[in-house]
Amino acid sequence: MRPTRSRTSFTRFAKWTAKATGRPAAFTAAVLVILLWIVTGPIFGFSDTWQLIINTGTTIITFLMVFLIQSTQNRDAEAMQVKLDELIRLQQGGHNALLDLEELEEEELDKIREGYCNLAEEARTRLRRGESDTGVPELKDEVAQARREVREEKRELQEVKRRG
Repeated sequence: MRPTRSRTSFTRFAKWTAKATGRPAAFTAAVLVILLWIVTGPIFGFSDTWQLIINTGTTIITFLMVFLIQSTQNRDAEAMQVKLDELIRLQQGGHNALLDLEELEEEELDKIREGYCNLAEEARTRLRRGESDTGVPELKDEVAQARREVREEKRELQEVKRRG
């Protein structure tokens, strides 16, 4: 079964470029270009123009590839996040409050992560005592508290903007 085709020409081009440049043949071609450039050095007397050609070429390619790679990575990361959200949603006992964590502010995320770090430390302590480390402790209070704090901060920020 073929995957759904991208609708925009930029997306199709970015995917094609990412796939093509990630192959051994593309790396080999890049090495050959550099070798050709090196071999032509004595022919052109290692001139400034000779150096400028490789510098300009590699700079342009690098500049354009940054945007194509970032586009592809953004799309892949978003797709992965949606898949993870779906796994959380489907897991009985999973915390739906953990869906779309990537949208939270850094402080909220840090508080939730701290809760998970504490759980991990408690589990390791139980393992050291020879106890089981399995279980699904509730985190909804920690997640709800972090979200309340962010909502309050957003309200305060809106109030400041409204006054200013």
